[in-house]
Amino acid sequence: MLTPMRFQKLFVVVAVLGIATMMRAQQSSNPSAQGAQPNTTPFIVDQTHAETPRGKRAASPVPNTSFPANPLAPPIQKPQLAAQSEPGVARAEPVSEREVITRLQIFLDQRSFGPGKIDGKWGEFVAKALQRYQRANGLQPTGQIDAELQQQLQHIFPIYTTYQLTEDDFKRVGQIPYKPAEQAKVKAMLYRSMAEFIAERYHSGENFITKLNSDKKLEALKPGDTVRVPNVPPFQIETLKEVGSLPLKPELSKRIVKVDTRYRMLDILEGDKIVSSYPITPGSKKLPAPIGTWKIVGIATMPWFRWDEAMLNHGERSENYYNIPPGPRNPVGIAWIGLSKRGIGIHGTSNPDTIGRSGSHGCIRLANWDAARVINQVTQGMTVEIF
Repeated sequence: MLTPMRFQKLFVVVAVLGIATMMRAQQSSNPSAQGAQPNTTPFIVDQTHAETPRGKRAASPVPNTSFPANPLAPPIQKPQLAAQSEPGVARAEPVSEREVITRLQIFLDQRSFGPGKIDGKWGEFVAKALQRYQRANGLQPTGQIDAELQQQLQHIFPIYTTYQLTEDDFKRVGQIPYKPAEQAKVKAMLYRSMAEFIAERYHSGENFITKLNSDKKLEALKPGDTVRVPNVPPFQIETLKEVGSLPLKPELSKRIVKVDTRYRMLDILEGDKIVSSYPITPGSKKLPAPIGTWKIVGIATMPWFRWDEAMLNHGERSENYYNIPPGPRNPVGIAWIGLSKRGIGIHGTSNPDTIGRSGSHGCIRLANWDAARVINQVTQGMTVEIF
């Protein structure tokens, strides 16, 4: 039997617990009280996100692959001065065209104007990224290196840097099968070689990384070894987790994503200014990217992929499917940006060499290192114009 004094104490304890429970409930229902948290439920992409053709669709425009054959703009002829008040100062110039182009690729990549994979070679996407950068900075979009830009490229130093491999890096490499039935049995879709890991981390082609490290056998590397790499911000896959829905970023909501299917470039604009630009694969002749204006409906990182042969062949789900786990060699790469057009998204890739050079199932495909940057530059509700 409770005495009056014990009853009063019990009443106080119950009241305090009740108030604390109410406060916790209010905090959990009010994201602003504790900061918006991402939805950590894994996201599964299936073939409904790789739309099958239904009826007539706009044909893929013929890709525009034209670009200046010569990376260097013709010099501007200036009148000769009778005398110079100061002696000229000799500048150290790159020793080869490859280094000039590598400097340019690094320069553009550091500024979020993706030149494609860094390989020291002049090509379509380097020129297109340069045109975008020039336009964004109020310059004539020639797609060529003029004298002023040559001076700026001299500040890209060092051109190359080093990276020391860790034990954790080697856990991201493994024997990954190619058949979906076998892929569904692995824990993660890892890199297939250390060369793949290094190349993707530093936005490069594998052959380029091999040439930079010609004194090493890349297949024989071990933790603690140092490799030579381009001086770009690394793509750090270790920072990405399975998140089904990233939180809103209201400060980005007025931006617009423009997907140019003919130029095969994705631009992010704030007002009339291009903020960043990246090369893409926009659908294919059979499954072209849908022309129109859409909205971003959600953003997921490290998604799963549901592989269903019946969906591929007949456009209908079956019970004979495989869930392929996340990882850099997942069919949709490391990120999925879903659009309001059923079955269409902007996503990463399992093979960066295919960007701009092969078809996708109606979606907009980016290199993983570019996809990792795009998800930080867009948010749910943003407008996406595909043209």
